Amino acid sequence: MAVATAVLLNGDDLTIDDVWSIAVGRIPAALSDDGRSKMAAARRLVDRAASAASGEHTYGINTGFGRFVSKAIPPELSEELQLRLLRSHACGVGEPYPDEVVRAAMVLRANALAKGFSGARVETVELLLECLNKGVLPVVPSRGSVGASGDLAPLAHLALPLVGEGSASYEGELLSGADALARAGLEPVRLQAKEGLSLVNGTQFMGAVGALGLVRARRIAKTADIACALSVEALQGSRVSFIPEIQALRPLAGQAAAAANVLRLLEGSAIIEAHRWCDKVQDAYSLRCAPQVHGASRDLLAYVEQTVAVEVNAATDNPLVLVEKGELVSNGNFHGQPVALALDSMALAVAELASISERRVERLVNPSLSDGLPAFLTHDGGLNSGFMIPQYVAAALVSENKVLCHPASVDSIPTSAGQEDHVSMGNAAGLKCWSVLGNVERALAIELLAAAQGVEFLAPLEPGPGSRAAHDFVRSLSPTVMEDRTLAPDIELVATAIRSGDLVAAVEAEVGELA
Repeated sequence: MAVATAVLLNGDDLTIDDVWSIAVGRIPAALSDDGRSKMAAARRLVDRAASAASGEHTYGINTGFGRFVSKAIPPELSEELQLRLLRSHACGVGEPYPDEVVRAAMVLRANALAKGFSGARVETVELLLECLNKGVLPVVPSRGSVGASGDLAPLAHLALPLVGEGSASYEGELLSGADALARAGLEPVRLQAKEGLSLVNGTQFMGAVGALGLVRARRIAKTADIACALSVEALQGSRVSFIPEIQALRPLAGQAAAAANVLRLLEGSAIIEAHRWCDKVQDAYSLRCAPQVHGASRDLLAYVEQTVAVEVNAATDNPLVLVEKGELVSNGNFHGQPVALALDSMALAVAELASISERRVERLVNPSLSDGLPAFLTHDGGLNSGFMIPQYVAAALVSENKVLCHPASVDSIPTSAGQEDHVSMGNAAGLKCWSVLGNVERALAIELLAAAQGVEFLAPLEPGPGSRAAHDFVRSLSPTVMEDRTLAPDIELVATAIRSGDLVAAVEAEVGELA
């Protein structure tokens, strides 16, 4: 079996897709030679600042933290200061982050340190990457970060196993940090000046959710267009609303992309052609305005992607080591507001895709709206309830999203005795966004299942090849519902295929890459 080539980290060119490949696809990561060189140069400057001869007061190297910034720490206690920093900050609570989020945070932290502005030693980052590659996964509670100074509590839990403390899983077993390292054949590191601070000061958990969430959101956006096309087929709608001449009169990039996708999926449809000259003048908004709604979400996701793409290669430590100037400078790059706003925006963008999707499901199951489809898409209605309750589930998910989409980034609570008097609440934005993404994937799965059932009632008329590919993929996971059965497993299977990209890939294999 071929061994995957490692993604090399230098702090400058890590992509969002790289983060997914490492965190979900388990591609290994390693420091580049350039990254090592930049780190070594920054480390020399930190060592000079930490020496007794320097006489300089440098935050986090020979001072306390937060409100204790005025407390001087003697050089002989600099290592102890870094260890106590990790211990004091590791007080997160709640259920742990998902494994893929922790892995993404590990690679993002390593990449930030590889940028050469934090002063961490090469061997410390190498241990972090060995843990990532060998499957030593820190257990990180998901609550406790206010998003400035970065994700302090979560990153402290992430770092503790590196010094043989905290908790970590290895090969499915929950262990102490020391035991997890030993099982993997690794030795703990002894932190030196500034290294504890370099490990905990940053936005990497917010960034991890942002990067992984964006890959899911891209797939959700394409899936929404696919589900819409299949619903247009089942509801015998019109293709006219999707023609490019209309989109050119309101030239928004997202709208044009969504319309082009649906139009391509409907191409060659015998169902659409058979109803071209019917007496229905206009389709409902959930069909006719899909390019405008889906497109607005796409445009918002484009802003999110721009922000997150910068963040995954950003230096968010404090103080930063400016090698060319020979200075260590206090700064505010750890503040999570840019990412917090982006995470709130991502949740809003994908939630709307579920909202309009649920309205299409309602049209599919409601005989007053579906233009001839049987009530609730079922054979022998009455004895069977068909898709009655899946629509309830979609409605429940959409309504839950309305609560989750209240922005976290507009909130702030002062911390550290007023020293840190404005915070981003970006971690809360990320946790909410993660939940919304899952809800949207399931809501779209329900539409795909319902629309696949709907087109079958129109036989012998056939949908277009693109819609047919979506139908056939759904049927590979979930057979036609001839009589009532529990659809919970089917919904989860289709939702998982949306998240993994398998559904989009199956459709694109038929029609080419979608926008």
